[in-house]
Amino acid sequence: MSAAEFDEVVQLLVRQVGHWQQPRWAAVATTGNVSRADLVHRLVQEIANLAADAEGGPRRTVPRLDNDLALTDQLRVVTADLLAADPGPEVLARAAAEATATRSAL
Repeated sequence: MSAAEFDEVVQLLVRQVGHWQQPRWAAVATTGNVSRADLVHRLVQEIANLAADAEGGPRRTVPRLDNDLALTDQLRVVTADLLAADPGPEVLARAAAEATATRSAL
């Protein structure tokens, strides 16, 4: 998978949820017993982990902010970090699969 293809997958997710208000974020996702916000935060953490691995650096916990509206910004930042690390196509494919699964579960 190319960087542009991965970025498009993330942008689809951002466009899907970027206008949500707090009640929509707090609703339970269609899979599992977690909120939509928790599900997106899990994706943010996974992409951050992939970026850290690609950079050869330590993994760090992405803070779970009080305002769920910040999740799309966090997603954009970790996506940019991953793309800047210039990972291989298999890492991008894995990240895209996670984003697509998250999008489907919302």
